[in-house]
Amino acid sequence: MLERSDLAENALAALHDEAYDRAFDRRDLTAQGMIFIGGRKAQSLDGDWNFCVDLLDTGLRQKWFAMQPGDPADRIEPWDYDPHMGETVPVPSNWQMLQDRWYFFEGGSWYTRPLDIEPDPDGRLFLRIGAASYDCKVFLNGEYLGNHLGASTPFFVELTDHVREGRNWLMLFVDNRRRPDRLPMQNTDWFNYGGIYREVSLYRTPRTVIRDLFVTLAPGRYDLIRAEIEVEGATEAHLRIDGLVDRTIPLTDGRAVIEIPAEPHLWSTDDPHLYDVELTAGPDRVTDRVGFRQIERRGTEILLNGSPIWLRGIAVHEDDEKLGKLTNHADLTRRFDHAKALNSNFMRLAHYPHHEDASRMADERGILIWAEIPVYWAIDFANPATQADARNQLAELVRRDRNRASVVIWSVGNENPDTDARLDFMSDLAALARRMDPTRLIAAACLINHNTLKIEDRLAEHLDIIGINEYYGWYDEDFDDLEKIGRNSDPDRPVVISETGADADITPQGPKTGLFSEAYQAEIYRKQIATLSKLDYVKGMSPWILYDFRTERRQGIFQRGWNRKGLIAADKTTRKQAFGILADFYARRAEGKA
Repeated sequence: MLERSDLAENALAALHDEAYDRAFDRRDLTAQGMIFIGGRKAQSLDGDWNFCVDLLDTGLRQKWFAMQPGDPADRIEPWDYDPHMGETVPVPSNWQMLQDRWYFFEGGSWYTRPLDIEPDPDGRLFLRIGAASYDCKVFLNGEYLGNHLGASTPFFVELTDHVREGRNWLMLFVDNRRRPDRLPMQNTDWFNYGGIYREVSLYRTPRTVIRDLFVTLAPGRYDLIRAEIEVEGATEAHLRIDGLVDRTIPLTDGRAVIEIPAEPHLWSTDDPHLYDVELTAGPDRVTDRVGFRQIERRGTEILLNGSPIWLRGIAVHEDDEKLGKLTNHADLTRRFDHAKALNSNFMRLAHYPHHEDASRMADERGILIWAEIPVYWAIDFANPATQADARNQLAELVRRDRNRASVVIWSVGNENPDTDARLDFMSDLAALARRMDPTRLIAAACLINHNTLKIEDRLAEHLDIIGINEYYGWYDEDFDDLEKIGRNSDPDRPVVISETGADADITPQGPKTGLFSEAYQAEIYRKQIATLSKLDYVKGMSPWILYDFRTERRQGIFQRGWNRKGLIAADKTTRKQAFGILADFYARRAEGKA
């Protein structure tokens, strides 16, 4: 159908031209288009959307996005798909969790919904998509507005000049295929969920728009608040921080960076104090809840507000046996409740940006956060397009979360081989994070040199914290090597054991002894704790992982599509024996007895 229509132009273009998608690969929806949303009223677009999987990208070839709604009885050509009627799915969701036949589907899918909204000649209209995995192309009324790369960061599309009176049609083409130039690439160790799985919203603003607001303590100071402001359409802005600041700030070309004397009550893990912040510029107004604290490293120490801290952590994935990658308030609450039950003060949000509500809840609960982007395993480090994608994902994460006091670490990668291309790629990301946010520590999860049995990685000089993923007693069977590594290594900066652990299948099919048994996992935790506690330069750990999680690469008889390293089973209720072992250790650490 439509191969000879005006839409598809001709049969050659529709069927045989494999460059059909080149015109849609603009990669122009980036961090530069973000607006600050704190305190703004959102119009939710969540709910049922028309939906179709499209393995062959027929929709791009035949230009489904340009089809006009109408009665099928009036058509003179048969349509392969009608974007305006038919099967629907909820947004947000992952398609894998909706139909058995979509479980392993990787490819493109179309989402369509009407927008009954009127243009506002005195204002602007922005579409925000919280996350869509991985490449999202946006169309409104048949017009292509751009595309965004990255599965886990939010992006914006300005609709101001494209919306029309009456009914509008919004179409999103979402493609989750793994490719060599993506982040991560084809080989990963978590499930490749697809779809629009975070909230979709519309924001109306005045013509004047506050693009960005970054409020923090000035680096190294407890008596200066630093504010970084970006506004379109104003020459001044007014900043108010409850009980601390009430000041009009002049803008130069819409920007200002100012330091204001103030001595705020400090945010800490024991006292997560937050202030109400308000910024106005002309008729535009935004708000936030911000904590003020200092995080530093001196030698091998990590300091929170000038005092040494040991990071009692746990790693977490966004994964649920029923919801997939979808996150809701109940799931987040349970996650933080379990972290508190572990006596944790720290959480590693692996291996990609998690929902923004995670760091907001961490602010409220006093949990420190390691946030990262999916520069994971064998990235195409020499590819400039891959590097641009990584830089943008990092920029979107930093701009989204840099007002969160709980976020103390930006991580730029995980388990990458130490090559020249990787060093250039990741040191550039580290430098970008420092330029955008000089108030946090930079880390990466590095690998041990198994030949020399030593912690050594050329990237370390660009980091504040060396993350080490080690699985002695599991993937590396000789546990004695871990003690040798401890003796051989003499890092000049703190080490955090960013991963360690062992699988335990506690289902009825699981073993009672040996590998994959609960007893074996518990013994590994005992030995890891005993060994790592002797190393003065180890300043924290985030064992792998809080909950069992879905991953297609794990197909052993005790895995069956799941990584079983969770301290809690996939039901997110049943605790394994190792949970109590780690909780006891962290309790002793908190009391200074371990």
